[in-house]
Amino acid sequence: MAKFSAAALIVFGLLISGSSAIAHHSFAAEYDSNKQVTVKGVVQKVAWVNPHAYVFIDVKDEKGIVTTWAFESLSPNALARQGWTRNSLKAGETVTVQGYLAKDGKPLADGSIHANSRLITTADGRKVFVGSSADDAATK
Repeated sequence: MAKFSAAALIVFGLLISGSSAIAHHSFAAEYDSNKQVTVKGVVQKVAWVNPHAYVFIDVKDEKGIVTTWAFESLSPNALARQGWTRNSLKAGETVTVQGYLAKDGKPLADGSIHANSRLITTADGRKVFVGSSADDAATK
């Protein structure tokens, strides 16, 4: 009976770990490396979640209309290995983000423009959240 329980536990663990791998996407499947963008705006919020952290930036155009951009970044673990935390960027902070647009061009459910960040630079020149999920995938 103990052998059966151990085998069942192992199978269950493999099924659970496999489901997160299936849910994870590749950079090339979702983003277009030929559609590079650079935007300057104000940090609305940072979502320090797996499998990738997101930084939401409010960008004001020349007419004063604000558009929210949702930039996917590296995983929280990869960002932590670079020395960053969920508090490395603060709401209200001005940043410049370089990245890549999503292939489908569709906004996320909240209406924000979906993109992948390559580099986020603060107003004082700090390079924060350096790298994209393309880089993260290449290291796995």
